[in-house]
Amino acid sequence: MELEKIIHARHSTRAFLDKPVPRETIEKLLFLSSRAPSAINLQPWEFTVVMGEELRRLGRILVKRMRERNISCGPDAVRPLPSYLMDRQRKLMDCILPRLEKGVHFQDFVNEGSCNFYGAPSAIVVTIDQVFSKSRLVDVGIAVGYMLLAAYDMGLGTCPIGLISALADEIREMLSIPEEKDVVMGVALGYPDPHSQVNLAVTSRAAIDEVARFY
Repeated sequence: MELEKIIHARHSTRAFLDKPVPRETIEKLLFLSSRAPSAINLQPWEFTVVMGEELRRLGRILVKRMRERNISCGPDAVRPLPSYLMDRQRKLMDCILPRLEKGVHFQDFVNEGSCNFYGAPSAIVVTIDQVFSKSRLVDVGIAVGYMLLAAYDMGLGTCPIGLISALADEIREMLSIPEEKDVVMGVALGYPDPHSQVNLAVTSRAAIDEVARFY
């Protein structure tokens, strides 16, 4: 598939088929993700793949801890968001909410969905060694971008998830991730459910003149 078409067509998947992703498929995906550029070729990203019953067990624990600690998805901003950013956030809600089952609250859907990886058969936990400064998170983000596009080209659905970083201690313990590794994010991975209404939710993007300036 042409790259431009992939970029236009890819969107987050929040409902998956109960169909395992073969290990060799995930290995190919990680290989392609690792082709991303990084500062002086440090390749600071690290991936922990969780599948099947281990993923379901992890999801149950994360949902429980999220409820106990009243953790919620948010912009992680250091001050109140300006109105134009709030508008973008509202558009996400307006896009997803009409496609949820009756009685399901948007925030519950997003919070619990994030912690159980939206029921995906596989998930990738992305970590980075604490030896690096926060500037190297840029490199990790590029690799994840490669991952999302490559997965779509392979017929897979993905949803990048940031909320799980607030539950890093639980994740490190359950997945035997060393203390010196920071949990950056997770990626839900699987085959999209073609009959799910929520998978039809495709968010808009700001116009170029809103995000770019030319001199």
